[in-house]
Amino acid sequence: MIRKSLTGLLLFLPGFLLAQSILNPRDEAGVHCSAVIIDNDTVPIIYLDNVYIWGKMSFRNSAEARQWNRLVYNVKKTWPYARLAGLKFEEYSKKIVNVDNERLKKAMMKQAEDELQEQFGDELKALTFTQGKILLKLVDRQTDNCSYDIVKDFRGRFQAFFWQSFARIFGYNLKVKYDPLREDADIERIVLMIENGTI
Repeated sequence: MIRKSLTGLLLFLPGFLLAQSILNPRDEAGVHCSAVIIDNDTVPIIYLDNVYIWGKMSFRNSAEARQWNRLVYNVKKTWPYARLAGLKFEEYSKKIVNVDNERLKKAMMKQAEDELQEQFGDELKALTFTQGKILLKLVDRQTDNCSYDIVKDFRGRFQAFFWQSFARIFGYNLKVKYDPLREDADIERIVLMIENGTI
């Protein structure tokens, strides 16, 4: 009986000591977080990153699997350009917001267009038709503005009309909106997987 009591005490003691060290308010180690008081009770608030749970990928046939893999490839190819477009859109929006002179504003935007054309023009011309369509949607996702509105805001209505007309000849639509819940749900899933590092 004494042997069982000592064994129980020895097994219980490390856990008790560990609990005391964690719960000891004088101990500076531990987790520091925000808290709110609700009915005289302090409730800790810990913010966690979003967690996305995807079901197992299953395809009805090999053609569907190839189509998915092709979409993954195309989104991975265009996603860096869309992210850059979002950053540049924000940067240039901040630059021109304080400029009152329309002529100076147009000159600034023309200079920015020339810089982007010089830096990325050849790479963007090498995109396929499908990659171009995906890029237009991802630009809308990153900027909350379709490409037509971006061109209209930065370069004027005439330029926007010209580029929309030119794009329509080749089967593009600069006014296309990103729909992450229906039409573009697969693209959204791939983007979230890229951001989380799962693909």
